[in-house]
Amino acid sequence: MSKTKHIGLTIAAIGSIPLIMTLGNSMLVPILPKMKSELHLSQFQVSLTITIFSVVAAMFIPILGYLSDRFNRKMIILPSLFIYGIGGLIAGFAAMSFPNSYFWILIGRALQGIGAAGTAPIAMALTGDLFKGSQESKVLGIVEASNGFGKVLSPIVGSLVALLIWYGVFFAFPAFCIISILLTIFFVKENVKKKAPMPF
Repeated sequence: MSKTKHIGLTIAAIGSIPLIMTLGNSMLVPILPKMKSELHLSQFQVSLTITIFSVVAAMFIPILGYLSDRFNRKMIILPSLFIYGIGGLIAGFAAMSFPNSYFWILIGRALQGIGAAGTAPIAMALTGDLFKGSQESKVLGIVEASNGFGKVLSPIVGSLVALLIWYGVFFAFPAFCIISILLTIFFVKENVKKKAPMPF
């Protein structure tokens, strides 16, 4: 594989990571009315499925950011993507299998919040590690474009999946995670260095 092609795939891998965080809430929005009626939820309960994701992500971003500085980026990104996907599976299987699945959906969404904390912010730090100068600016621009593309794409994907079955959106999350995990494993080559301990 040529160096140019490998760099392109590395950029694609990094660009896929923040996309996952963007999908977290935006893809869920189209199914909220259906989820409310199917599970007989109040408006507050429905809103909580969005809020819990965002609050948990905000709490864990500094923790996972510190750990990625202390160890290395991929060591945090890959488990985060895995946790994010598992959260989607828990929510999806609960909605599919249990008549009173709301509690499990919240657990799945909280796990997705933890996973999301290890995606977009660390992808930006990873870009700074791997690229320098004008190339770094270019890749950061692609990362931001991926973020913006996700905001446009995710409600469309959510609506299309919901046409089949409303809780199918939860299963779409791990599908996107698998793609990002594979791209990151094979095309992001990070220099693993033991770093000096830093105060939290």
